[in-house]
Amino acid sequence: MGEFTGFTQSGLNFLQALRQNNNKEWFDENRDIYQEHLLEPMRKLVEDLSQDMVIIDDLFETRPAIGKTISRMHRDTRFSHDKSVYRCNLWLTFKRSRKNWTDAPVYFFEFGQDWWRYGLGYYSASKTTMDLFRQQLLKKPAEFLEMAKCIEPNFTIEGDSYKRPLIKDQDPALAAWYNKKSFALMSSHRDMEPVLSSELVGILRGDFLRIAPLYQMLIGIEGMKRNQLPLGEE
Repeated sequence: MGEFTGFTQSGLNFLQALRQNNNKEWFDENRDIYQEHLLEPMRKLVEDLSQDMVIIDDLFETRPAIGKTISRMHRDTRFSHDKSVYRCNLWLTFKRSRKNWTDAPVYFFEFGQDWWRYGLGYYSASKTTMDLFRQQLLKKPAEFLEMAKCIEPNFTIEGDSYKRPLIKDQDPALAAWYNKKSFALMSSHRDMEPVLSSELVGILRGDFLRIAPLYQMLIGIEGMKRNQLPLGEE
């Protein structure tokens, strides 16, 4: 077991200082702080959560390694106006191993120097995925809304919506999902105390398991899409 005991104030201070010293020389001089106070705790956090995550999906990638479940610090600046060399935040993800993961549901936890958030959703869902999702909502709307209560009270539905409702006079509770172009369930926080303690494991474990019914629905849509099956014929 990883036995995560929390990130440290030294780790948060590192992220703050990195904003002002975003260059290789400074990072290399302070790499030991990154390794000890950020990367190693993140590995332990992944390990402590992994047993519960494979209950949700036994195909999840759970290796506590950079590029597998843990984000890289280096930024890809080739197509960005922001030429900062390093990110000033870290995240972990639990997702299935695949070449194109942007269109599949992902569990995540992310934090910076004075904020943290976690949840479930898409990086950028395709129109095909969202069309299938909307078809599912229309198939059994009451059943979906009952299942979707699992996000209460900790999560909000984030993501861009169409400017005009796709269905006129739709139930507002259903429309909040139906009109999204892509979405993520987000629980956002400013109180850093949980991040600095072992309490974080229980918070993430509890809420990740609580919203698992929605994950199962979303990964089911991925299965239908891969197999090119009509909705409801899995």
